[in-house]
Amino acid sequence: MSIDVLFHLDSNSEHSLQKQIIEQIARAIINHNLPTDVPLPSSRNLSSQLKVGRNTVILAYERLVSDGYLISRERSGYFVNPDILSGYAKPPEQSEAGQFQPDWTQRLKLTPSSFANIEKPRDWQRYQYPFIYGQISGDLFPLNNWRECCRDAVSVQAINEWSVDQLDHDDPLLIEQIQKRLLPRRGVWASEDEILITVGAQHALYLIAQLLLDKDSTIGLEDPGYVDVRNIVALGESSIKPLPVDADGLIVDDALDDCDCIYVTPSHQSPTTVTMPLANRHALLERAASSDIILIEDDYESESNYHSDPLPALKSLDKNNRVLYIGSLSKTISAGLRMGYVVGPPKLIAELRCLRRLMLRHPAANNQHSMALFLSRGYHESLVKNLHSTFKARYQIMAAELTSMMPVTVATSAFGGSSFWVEGPKTLDARALAEEAKKHSIIIEPGDLHFYGPKPPRHFFRLGFSAIPTDRIRPGLKLLAGLIRQLS
Repeated sequence: MSIDVLFHLDSNSEHSLQKQIIEQIARAIINHNLPTDVPLPSSRNLSSQLKVGRNTVILAYERLVSDGYLISRERSGYFVNPDILSGYAKPPEQSEAGQFQPDWTQRLKLTPSSFANIEKPRDWQRYQYPFIYGQISGDLFPLNNWRECCRDAVSVQAINEWSVDQLDHDDPLLIEQIQKRLLPRRGVWASEDEILITVGAQHALYLIAQLLLDKDSTIGLEDPGYVDVRNIVALGESSIKPLPVDADGLIVDDALDDCDCIYVTPSHQSPTTVTMPLANRHALLERAASSDIILIEDDYESESNYHSDPLPALKSLDKNNRVLYIGSLSKTISAGLRMGYVVGPPKLIAELRCLRRLMLRHPAANNQHSMALFLSRGYHESLVKNLHSTFKARYQIMAAELTSMMPVTVATSAFGGSSFWVEGPKTLDARALAEEAKKHSIIIEPGDLHFYGPKPPRHFFRLGFSAIPTDRIRPGLKLLAGLIRQLS
């Protein structure tokens, strides 16, 4: 007698049939769905049931034995290894809820869920026209190159190097690649003790805010600007001063003088995409020096310059060590990889490292090394060239069609990027537009949450083009144009 089990294999799965068998049996064992005193089906019977080769089942069984899930008994077959289930607590008996449970709504000192946040549908890939920002379509991901680097990052030698805590340093090769490949493209030169790896740019912003801001601090934020830096600051007691932007980005005038820090996105202003001219950059640095202001430069999308030569980063022009530079690899490779870095004076970097240790010790060392290999082998440069070609084509189509199809005004980036900031008719409610657009398989991003204040304008929205296939741009915009006219 053997266990009568039912497994289902998916021929369209990215996983092999053998791996599917292994995963399903292992899951059934962990979930206590298989008894320990009855053998599993023979390899012959299971292969017949699943309509796969017998060797596939045999290899799966042998792998499960090797991993400790099964034991093999001569002439009896394969059994669940009872030791694999040791250490698991028995589920408690069902009982009524206790009478003295805490009131969590009263216990919470912060409710971040109440903050305005950019919302991205979890299933955005199912939409036909995903004008979503900050995501890259799967066909642009360098799959083979990334797999190669991940595979080489788990070699015996590599594991011996990264498998220990890295509390006082980051992956040496990754730091070297940032020094030699990424920063020089922006005119920035930094020593090893001036660079800290973070879990994306947002993690860097959080760390900096914790160190530099308190109840007596005032931080200037672009308005409209990046909503999550505003949310990060709102977690503390610092004062926020909204600073207006125009066609040249952040306006440099007397309004900046009473700020202790200013967060700025000069290369591609978030969300308007406009670029700060060189003269304005020098003016900003001069005012920061004369008014004792620290500048936090978020150089997001620094690699997405495909129209002309990029302007140098603020950090590269800084002679007074007042600019903290934040870079990210998430915008070029994948948002899900979460890899960023901070460049600043050694004393600040040392304190950021200590604070990072208290939060998460350090970013996963295997991910750091995989990224280091990806950079060192030139795969990042190749990816950037591919993105430039793709984004430029999509940008040109979007720019032409937006102005011809829609009753809107479009902000244009001097150097590129991956989105458009759109001002619709004053009568348009972009939130209502976004909800109606979803019904037609279109994703857009309402723009009101990027503005500071209780009554933000409602007729702005953002259209990203990094995730939408090029051939779907025109039909998607045509549908969207009809909805705008309908709702305006």
